[in-house]
Amino acid sequence: MSGGVSIELFLEAQAAELGAADNTLAAYARDLSDFKAWLPTTLDEASQGDVENYLVHCTAQGLANSTRARRLSAIKQLYRFAFEERLRADNPAIKIKGPGRARKLPQTLTPDEVDSLLDAAQNTGRSKADRCRNTCLMALLYATGMRVTELVSLPVAAARGNPQMLLVKGKGGKERMTPLSPPARKALAAWLVMRDMSEDAAKAKGRPGSAYLFPSTGKLGHLTRHRFYMLIKELAVNAGISPQKVTPHRLRHAFATHLLANGADLRVIQTLLGHADIATTEIYTHVLEDRLKDLVQEHHPLASTARRKTGGSTSSGGQ
Repeated sequence: MSGGVSIELFLEAQAAELGAADNTLAAYARDLSDFKAWLPTTLDEASQGDVENYLVHCTAQGLANSTRARRLSAIKQLYRFAFEERLRADNPAIKIKGPGRARKLPQTLTPDEVDSLLDAAQNTGRSKADRCRNTCLMALLYATGMRVTELVSLPVAAARGNPQMLLVKGKGGKERMTPLSPPARKALAAWLVMRDMSEDAAKAKGRPGSAYLFPSTGKLGHLTRHRFYMLIKELAVNAGISPQKVTPHRLRHAFATHLLANGADLRVIQTLLGHADIATTEIYTHVLEDRLKDLVQEHHPLASTARRKTGGSTSSGGQ
């Protein structure tokens, strides 16, 4: 063995070899630093009992199951890395099972609520350019199911040429293609005209051009997640919907839920959302329940017989 167990080395490997996102690396750093600070010994000498006692400590702190599961996952990955790199002769966390994560049904929006938000976007903004940009943002978000970070950081090059598909760079730098609906393409084309006019005016004043579809004068060079979050709350108010009910991620849920409810294949939705594991996408299958009940009532032979005997449709109240 060479060296010892190192959080810094682990994070460097995650960034270099797996392309882990900054948010993921920051979460690993926080969780592992907390574990290291609690340990009565060093990372090199920590035993299975130490890891188990740390989880007991987390429980005593009142941490949620999801938080404890995430921290154990970080510890497991750290020691798996250390074992594979021969920084430790064993993996003290390999046999430990965590509390598991509660599978919550994603909260979503109805098609009518989404329509109201799309309408509000067309009338929200101080200028015509702002309203055009807001319309494009909302149209793209609902048409593609992109994560908000993927949306605000889209390069303008990806939108040139009236594309029918957008190339999106997701978590870990993984790329995927997502189709655009006609309304989204129309909103995109209108925004590009406005955007380019604004960029030309900026260049005429000596300011550099932007490589992003939604440019900003801020540090990142593009619209920030926080600014978009605030914008969507404003749209909710203008649409007559509670702001607490509307978030960018809930629109992503709406995209998936509405597709599935209208017959889309789960594997297709997995690809469109950029989920690495189909199990992540399966949480949306709750929306199939009513459709499956209707299919059984309409097509099952016994249900058909029952309708003929009663002279009408069967009830949904069971036998």
